[in-house]
Amino acid sequence: MTFEMIFVAVMIIVMLLLLLFEVARADFVVFAFLAVFLLSGVITADQALAGFSNEGMLTVLLLFIVGGAIQKHGIIENFIYRVLGKSKSPRNAMAKLLAPVGIASGFFNNTPIVVTLTPIVKNWAKRNNFAPSKFLIPLSYITILGGTMTLVGTSTNLIVHGLLIGQGLEGFSFFTLSVVGVPIAIAGFIYLVTIGYKLLPSTLGAEEVIRDEAKEFLAEATVGNNFAFVDRKIIDAASNVLKGIYIIEIIRGKEHIFPVEATTVVKEGDHIVFSGTLNTIAEIEKLKGISLKTGTDVSLESINSDNNHLVEAVISHNSGLVGRTIKSAAFRTQYNAGVIAVHRNNERIKSRVGEIILRAGDTLLLLADDHFLKNNQHSYDFYVVSSLRPPEKLEQNNVKGWIALSLLLIMILSVTLGLISMFQAMLIAVIFLVVCRFVRGDEIVDYIQFDVILLIASAFGVGAAMTSSGLATFVAENLMTLAQPFGVIGVIFIIYLVTNIFTELITNSAAAVLMFPIAYEIATQMDITYMGLIVTIAIAASSSFITPIGYQTNLIVYGPGGYKFTDYIKVGLPLSIMTLCIAVTIIYNVWY
Repeated sequence: MTFEMIFVAVMIIVMLLLLLFEVARADFVVFAFLAVFLLSGVITADQALAGFSNEGMLTVLLLFIVGGAIQKHGIIENFIYRVLGKSKSPRNAMAKLLAPVGIASGFFNNTPIVVTLTPIVKNWAKRNNFAPSKFLIPLSYITILGGTMTLVGTSTNLIVHGLLIGQGLEGFSFFTLSVVGVPIAIAGFIYLVTIGYKLLPSTLGAEEVIRDEAKEFLAEATVGNNFAFVDRKIIDAASNVLKGIYIIEIIRGKEHIFPVEATTVVKEGDHIVFSGTLNTIAEIEKLKGISLKTGTDVSLESINSDNNHLVEAVISHNSGLVGRTIKSAAFRTQYNAGVIAVHRNNERIKSRVGEIILRAGDTLLLLADDHFLKNNQHSYDFYVVSSLRPPEKLEQNNVKGWIALSLLLIMILSVTLGLISMFQAMLIAVIFLVVCRFVRGDEIVDYIQFDVILLIASAFGVGAAMTSSGLATFVAENLMTLAQPFGVIGVIFIIYLVTNIFTELITNSAAAVLMFPIAYEIATQMDITYMGLIVTIAIAASSSFITPIGYQTNLIVYGPGGYKFTDYIKVGLPLSIMTLCIAVTIIYNVWY
């Protein structure tokens, strides 16, 4: 091993550890190591920038805009409302839900589908007295499986396609992956409505659990004339005697003061609504000039108003809030919303709300106004931002919605017939949508997930560092030695397994880019067609079922479904093994 190879290997290991422990946002981590490889001379400037002009990456960017324009008009949501309707059998309802969603995810990015449908499915389940936990993991899994069916089903497929083109090789056709994706999607569907359904827990979501616990942490303090901080700023009281609580709002007569700012002045007769632990509430009860009411005197419903209402939000992988406390992030000031409680692994964190260090997947129960939902529906910080008010039927422009959908299908047909490339098709679609005012310029920025784009573009350079340093060749040779006794099918199995493990631990995009040069090197050394091994990477990188942190859609439903980490292992492990066996068998028989 050369010094350069050892250096790259060490840097890759450090990068993987940083991604695993979520030290910072995934896109920042990968971009930082791209810079390291560039500045150390491992890769050239052209190699470092190649990902930012790669056709696959640019196609992903354009696809975000097309998908956003179609979803804007509410076609998918209203279709799901009609499909679900009223059902007496939860299993039949699940089948009616999963089939169309699985097909749709073959043509739309799965993350926005799950973001959109999670609150719809959850509220529908509650209205029909079904446990939401029976539906939300299957919703995530079916979009993952559906995404493997076509070139545009998931950004991972387009990334691998872009890597092939970047190597000067023939990329995927629109339906190259279908030969594997369709069988595993059908098998997964059958599993989810039979064995998987039985393995799924029947639990309350985070919101319901929080409501059940409300007596334990919500309280109301009435300020008397002998309170030491009357006519002084709330920050003075919070720093001295009201320590360890999170002030939600102040009720002054008919006025609701929200959010409570540091400069808000405390007045006699104020009702301070706050959350805290039993110990902190007990300490405040002893204060002179404070009359405390707890339990049924204050409920989550009682702090609702026409302007302020409860919102459930899930912290995303790429949130700037990860690793920070609610207090240090100045959450109230930044988002104009108050945190009532935080749930993790289906359990409320019983500590001072302001001092909780946030993690990806944490479910926050917030008191916020209508502007919060509008301003954060495309936020990097939250995967799900849904009001807990009863859902209102979405407004939609059926004509524009169906025209946009038809345009996408025409473009897909053009790609399938070989008339234009996928990138050209999406470029034409975006131009049409903008010129015809189906989507506004300011909306385009909201639809593009720039964190995903930066991650993809940066990962290309990291992959180039593995190739140019010889690390890819070294790893390929060792994997070949390990799999050689089992022949080509053993190689396919090993590549699938390693890629899948990377996906569960880090991200699907990074897993695909890291494994691509290794798989291509193995194909070259064994003198076999590269396509089968590259298809293996694309399928394995998307098939994340065992952990909630391995794939965005799994994390989205984590809190709203009230799941524990072990639920994903229990339901996802059999599905993961089944997918591996089917994929390896088909790939071996089709390509080798």
